[in-house]
Amino acid sequence: MDSKEQARTRAPGTTTIAPGVLVTIARLSALSVEGVAGMAARVPSGMNRFLRRGTGEGVEVQVDNGSVSVDLYLVLKQDTYVRDVSRNVQTEVARAIEDMVGMDVKRIDIHIEDIGYD
Repeated sequence: MDSKEQARTRAPGTTTIAPGVLVTIARLSALSVEGVAGMAARVPSGMNRFLRRGTGEGVEVQVDNGSVSVDLYLVLKQDTYVRDVSRNVQTEVARAIEDMVGMDVKRIDIHIEDIGYD
């Protein structure tokens, strides 16, 4: 079935994505990357309270004109290459958001808050 046929058979309506869904996708995608020990417990306190979605989970998501911007606050495992892990997290989170909800990712900023020594 081509896209025109799919469009004709699809019921009319809209889909909305709650910011919490984007927070969950970003958090789970980041945690799946080798070298990530966990999420930092908080987002810096100076940020606007209305923009701080999922702050207890170490994720901040902003949506602007259908594009997503994400700030991730991570704790990395010891003996990891910070640059490589950061790039892998950016790649995985962007892929997950684009694939799962079809939204464009404007930016993903990584904030390394700590190194977990076990």
